[in-house]
Amino acid sequence: MFTLHIEHPISDFGTWRHAFDAFADMRGRSGVRSHAIRQPVDDPRYVLIDLDFDTTAQAEHFLALLQTRVWASRDNSPALDGAPITRILEVRDTSPA
Repeated sequence: MFTLHIEHPISDFGTWRHAFDAFADMRGRSGVRSHAIRQPVDDPRYVLIDLDFDTTAQAEHFLALLQTRVWASRDNSPALDGAPITRILEVRDTSPA
């Protein structure tokens, strides 16, 4: 499994979440198997998102879509308040607690 890890500052979580939810179909069509949204406990104006894929190619393709169709448009990313930091990770091991 491969994870597209994204983190960036936001202006408002509710606005950001509404925009994130609006792209649920695009995530599904692009092969996102699951996602996790996290926030630092001391910074409500920052989000970390992990999107899981079966292949690196799917993660790379979806990152390109984010860069060209979502983050490039203020209408599509109204709460984005800084440049996203991204990294594609390969899951090497997981375990229950």
